[in-house]
Amino acid sequence: MQNQPTQQGSNMNQNQMPPNMNMNMAGTQTPSTNHGGHELYDAHEVIAGIISMLDQYQMYEQHIQDPVLKDILTRQTAFVTQVYNTVVESFRTGQKPTVSTQVYKMTQTHDVVYGIQPTQPKKPNQSVSDLADNGLSAYMLGQTKGLATLLAMTALEMTNPVLRRVIADSVPNFIEMSYEIFLYQNKHQYYQVPQLAMQDMNTMLQSYVTISNQGNMPH
Repeated sequence: MQNQPTQQGSNMNQNQMPPNMNMNMAGTQTPSTNHGGHELYDAHEVIAGIISMLDQYQMYEQHIQDPVLKDILTRQTAFVTQVYNTVVESFRTGQKPTVSTQVYKMTQTHDVVYGIQPTQPKKPNQSVSDLADNGLSAYMLGQTKGLATLLAMTALEMTNPVLRRVIADSVPNFIEMSYEIFLYQNKHQYYQVPQLAMQDMNTMLQSYVTISNQGNMPH
C-alpha cells in the first residue's frame, strides 16, 4: 500500500510524536530523552553494578569481626546509597539531580607498609564459617575497584551531559573507597607491598627526564 499524504503532519503536537522524536519548542530534544542507545545499556550496567555492591555489602556486614572494617563498610554503604539515588534520578530525568555528587572522605591514615612478611598460604573457603576479615575486605576492594573502572569507561561514552557529569564525578569517590580498603588491608598484612632492590628502583626512577614545553600552554 502506498503511503497516503496527510495534512496533519505539520500540526502534530508533542504528545503525538514518537518517543524518539520528542522535541521542545526550540526544536531540540527534551532532557529526559537525550540518551543514546549505547548509553542506556551502559547506564543500566552501572546502576546494576551499584546495586550489586550494596547487596554484597549487606552480606559481608554480618560476617565482619573487626569494628574498624565494619565502620568502613557502614560509611561506604551510606555514601554509595546516595550515589545510587543521584545516578538513578539523573538517568530518569536527564536533569540536575536533587542531591549533587558528594566527596567521599576516608578515615584511614595514608601510611603504607612496604615489604613482604611470611603468611599462611591462601586457599578457597570450605564453608561460610571460614569467612574472615582478610577475605571480606578483599571482596569489598573488588567491588569498589570494579565500579571505579566501569564508571570511568562509561563516562567516556555518555551523551547526556548531566548523567555524564554525575558518572564522571563519582569515579574519584570509588577510587578513594578502594584506597581506603587497600590501606586497611595493608595495615593488617592482608595486602602486602613488595619493593624492588634499591639499586633497581633508583635505576628505574632515573629512566626519564623532563623536556621544555614548546607549545603555547598558558602560564
